[in-house]
Amino acid sequence: MSPDATKPSHWCSVAYWEHRTRVGRLYAVYDQAVSIFYDLPQGSGFCLGQLNLEQRSESVRRTRSKIGFGILLSKEPDGVWAYNRGEHPIFVNSPTLDAPGGRALVVRKVPPGYSIKVFDFERSGLLQHGPEPDAADGPYDPNSVRISFAKGWGPCYSRQFITSCPCWLEILLNNHR
Repeated sequence: MSPDATKPSHWCSVAYWEHRTRVGRLYAVYDQAVSIFYDLPQGSGFCLGQLNLEQRSESVRRTRSKIGFGILLSKEPDGVWAYNRGEHPIFVNSPTLDAPGGRALVVRKVPPGYSIKVFDFERSGLLQHGPEPDAADGPYDPNSVRISFAKGWGPCYSRQFITSCPCWLEILLNNHR
């Protein structure tokens, strides 16, 4: 038996983005839940405050200051949940949040202190067999979730694409790959 055979597999990877630039490496998640935050004393998880980028715009600096306690991302039997632990809303898009057969991008606003099922495993299985939706927002990945801190995007916002948001996460799920 190889040493890699006993190593547990990660259930997701998290990428942190500032507008169109990925900052830092992919963060692999092995535990059932992970905290993603800016600066949390004695916290464990993915600390975005530790990620450095030589030049940051003022809008990125302002938005980073609003991340605070961030989110708790957890893998549950029915799907993946995000709990907003910060003091500002988060905005979420996922293939399993979109209306069935809908052509419009659905972005959900999650106020501080609230949670949302960002990815539904059962619904995802049904979507795997359907046609790929029109993806004007870049490549389409049926196993990913996008979460923006403090700034929304989509048809109801001045930012049409998530890459226009100052600080956002891409959650790449491993469960269906």
